[in-house]
Amino acid sequence: MRILVVSQYFWPENFRINDLVAELVGRGHSVTVLTGKPNYPSGNIHPEFKKNPGAFTQYHGANLIRAPMLVRAQGSVRLFMNYISFVFGASVWGIWKLRHDKFDVIFICGLSPVTLALPGILISKIKKTPTVFWVLDLWPESLRAVGVIRSPRVLGWVGHLVRFIYNRCTLILGQSRGFIGNISKYCAAPEKIRYFPSWAESIFSSNGVEPAPEVPTGDGLFNILFAGNIGESQDMPAVLNAAERLKDDPRIRWLILGDGRKSEWLAQEIGRRKLQERVVLLGRHPVERMPSFYVHADALLVSLKHDPAFSLTIPAKLQSYLVAGIPVLGMLDGEGAATIEQANAGFTCPAGDAAGLADAAMKLADMSRQERAAMGERGRRYAQTEFGREMLMDRLEAFFQEAISASATRAAR
Repeated sequence: MRILVVSQYFWPENFRINDLVAELVGRGHSVTVLTGKPNYPSGNIHPEFKKNPGAFTQYHGANLIRAPMLVRAQGSVRLFMNYISFVFGASVWGIWKLRHDKFDVIFICGLSPVTLALPGILISKIKKTPTVFWVLDLWPESLRAVGVIRSPRVLGWVGHLVRFIYNRCTLILGQSRGFIGNISKYCAAPEKIRYFPSWAESIFSSNGVEPAPEVPTGDGLFNILFAGNIGESQDMPAVLNAAERLKDDPRIRWLILGDGRKSEWLAQEIGRRKLQERVVLLGRHPVERMPSFYVHADALLVSLKHDPAFSLTIPAKLQSYLVAGIPVLGMLDGEGAATIEQANAGFTCPAGDAAGLADAAMKLADMSRQERAAMGERGRRYAQTEFGREMLMDRLEAFFQEAISASATRAAR
């Protein structure tokens, strides 16, 4: 198949869409990616790209089209401009650069913001190509959940935009089963909605990895590792509250790997609370290095704020946590918590429950190594069964074929 992937974020930014594109190419498909200039999450163009943009026009055999756009920078106004500039840049530049290309299907990677789907919708209209939209973030619900937009009127306008996008897609894929009902509220044809979760990346099941030297070592430590975006939705205040409750226990140490919009606040707050010995910030590192940090972890932490929208979400990191074979601590509601419990791979507490997280951490730290190893192995087996990469890639190819057939049937009428 000839596949156009539309994603505002792509390599060298660390997102699962990179792995998906590499897999599609490896399966013999011709893939083109329409994306932006890499500046997530810092708002600065990645130094390697800035130095030599020509080195970032191919990825594992896929052709990359980089649309002009404004970088994220600081502040909600600039973030909004970043979103809008990608829509215009990818639409105009994409139509021009792809004017001679034909595609069998367009695949839109629906990370936030939902506006990134608009160039894909426009190109699909011009080229009369079926579109498959993978919804990874629920708009407008997530905007309300993190407090970006509070006005009911504005949220209503965003809802109309979401409805416009969904109703122009051939198929819509929801990243959790909980997404299906929410997507249906904005989609006039619920029968075109399918369940398609993120997969467990094989890199995280690697054995024999050398431990990352950036992590200070010590005897008798129980390391709880958080890896990923540090933003509003991850509820870092509650995580620090849990760390503060356990600050007098010399065993418990929290490792924070990653960065994001709340990184600066987090560093300041750790200093203010005098938690420097208990909470260690490790910064951002390439995804290829993640297993070397996981080696240090006795438990992996996933957290989301208390909100109905987040309760429908399975955080993308959870599949990677499970396949790593390390027990999981979850401070979240709904689908994510249910996944950990169904796998019997760790302990959970409600979103925002710092006391519950502290208790769960102590409970896990008091277990024997053998008990924790068995718990981690259950998670690994569950991930391989429910989120196996090969199985889900086969399913995605089937969705593409379904969209192509559905489009051809409509065209023949």
